[in-house]
Amino acid sequence: MSRLVEIAAELAAAVDRLGFAPPVTHVYDPLAYAAAPHRLWLERYGASPKEVLLVGMNPGPWGMAQTGVPFGEVAMVRDWLGIEAPVGRPPVEHPKRPIEGFACRRSEGSGRRLWGWVADRWGTPERFFARFFVHNYCPLVFMEEGGRNRTPDKLPKAEQAPLFAACDRALAATVDHLCPRWVIGIGRFAEERVRAVAAARGGEPGAAPMVGRVLHPSPANPSANADWGGQVERELERLGVRLD
Repeated sequence: MSRLVEIAAELAAAVDRLGFAPPVTHVYDPLAYAAAPHRLWLERYGASPKEVLLVGMNPGPWGMAQTGVPFGEVAMVRDWLGIEAPVGRPPVEHPKRPIEGFACRRSEGSGRRLWGWVADRWGTPERFFARFFVHNYCPLVFMEEGGRNRTPDKLPKAEQAPLFAACDRALAATVDHLCPRWVIGIGRFAEERVRAVAAARGGEPGAAPMVGRVLHPSPANPSANADWGGQVERELERLGVRLD
């Protein structure tokens, strides 16, 4: 078993012991029911040290929740990343957010935008993953009674504390394993968690990875709807990340 698979299993076990109160009524953990494609993802593309670790917030209902891959829009995961494996179902499923795995016909806008940019910019997965990897800070999907998504930053502090502690440990272990030069949050929340983990770890100046942020690709973010890929490339270049 690879180290990243071990980290994912440890994180799944830790977060699955947690409880969440209303307005959260349903919680999905794709590290558990979509463990098969998630393991393929980790073993195929996370096997070597990386120069840049990109960190997202948590799964979307039509992306990683269906495929087990961060920002995992079904068509991009299956047809470009070449990953497809059986997906189970969460113990308690929301009727408006069914888990259909790779049979899901809904498209995850953030994932389509992120992986579409990667495919256009690097051409092949092998070129991109030679230097980059993508990780979600929190593996859980939170839903309210009506099916509305609730992001981790909106949880009460008492629920955030044990959740963030488990996710911080997993992120720190992932950084230790991949040894990136940069750890870059995709969006403000992810950057904040990356910085919190970096501050807790301390270390000698210059030894820890550099931290930064790029714009989140969500279509709900108006700033992301005008040449998101171009904006992110400029942000990465300002951080000192070469794209060639």
